[in-house]
Amino acid sequence: MKRIAIISVHGCPVVQAGLKDAGGMNVYLLETARALAERGIQVDIFTRHHDPLDPMIIDLIPGARVIHLPAGPPSTDKTGVFDLLPEFTKQVKGFTSTWSLQYDLVASHYWLSGLVGIELSEAWNVPHSTSFHTLASVKQAALPGEYEHPARHCSETQVARTADQVVVWTDHERDVIRDTYGVCDDRITIAPPGVDAERFSPVCQTIARKELGLNGEKAVLYVGRLERLKGIDTLFKAISLLDHVEHLKLFVAGGSHNTPEMDRLVSLAADLGISDRVEFLGSVPQERLQLYYSATDVCVLPSYYESFGFAALEAAACGKPVVASRVGGLTTIVDDGATGFLVNWRCPGPFVERLELLLNDQSLRERMGQAARARAEQFSWDAAIEHLINAYSKLLKDRASTNQPEHAVT
Repeated sequence: MKRIAIISVHGCPVVQAGLKDAGGMNVYLLETARALAERGIQVDIFTRHHDPLDPMIIDLIPGARVIHLPAGPPSTDKTGVFDLLPEFTKQVKGFTSTWSLQYDLVASHYWLSGLVGIELSEAWNVPHSTSFHTLASVKQAALPGEYEHPARHCSETQVARTADQVVVWTDHERDVIRDTYGVCDDRITIAPPGVDAERFSPVCQTIARKELGLNGEKAVLYVGRLERLKGIDTLFKAISLLDHVEHLKLFVAGGSHNTPEMDRLVSLAADLGISDRVEFLGSVPQERLQLYYSATDVCVLPSYYESFGFAALEAAACGKPVVASRVGGLTTIVDDGATGFLVNWRCPGPFVERLELLLNDQSLRERMGQAARARAEQFSWDAAIEHLINAYSKLLKDRASTNQPEHAVT
């Protein structure tokens, strides 16, 4: 395996996580591309031109690059990308033809990219590995009424059933793929992501608090995109019910100011009477997140659904207990009662109980934080990449055994 084409139509790995349409998948793409290149595998990530100032090619490290291709207005969000897929696919084919590029494998991320992956796999006669990251059926079951593109469910079915391999991050996701889309277990590979345990490592809380200007407050942290699926409403209501906890601060890291969802949450905080307790940070750079994880007392993720939960893993790596919904990949990261708490019901009461327990017991926070760090160290990027390379290698070996021709690298 010499060269891989990664397709991520709407998710560019150089966009800062926490902004609109940018989250754990972006972090995953960036880290895996770098790690694969460090092991001698050349990686091209094809994504849509999303900013007029984007250069066409960005070199991440030697052997790994991001290639921005024009397909519709740069400002188009992922809800409008479906109609641009034919043009994007044409652009990928044109670029690779112009530069005489050939690949051993195409790996797609998210259902939109999966549709492109199907066509490129056929055109290049190479195997197609896909990852969904989120699934329409699970999201709609978790939060009925959420808008999804009309073509999404049948497109996910098509991608799942035609891809040579589906890479998932957890047992839960494997079971959903198998039971919802009828994919055999032998075409599903579990390869969980990792965390940079050096970047996300505990900083002395006193030092971190001083740098962030905290003066004795009890501090709670939320990290992630701002959207209804993340359950931030539940967290705000829980904070409003902790009115007897003095000097309490909630930091919300993620999203952009002056957006509809940010405005809605600012209004909700005002309606609940907690505006003075909530600080909206916007999207925080990865290198600065370590300070916020270390300075705060507990990280809360009240999501209706999470395919994995990078923020939970980053917080754990920084030695912080996590209170999270018992959904999706969060159950893989949070060891209930040992590294934090998992909440069965997505209503404020159970979150209030767990937060009260942690905020009022420093020794419990410290014990859980130490256990969380030890747990996070099990999720290294080295192990994650070995899982992924083994999965890709097996796919190529199985393909070769069928005597179907594969492209050599130019």
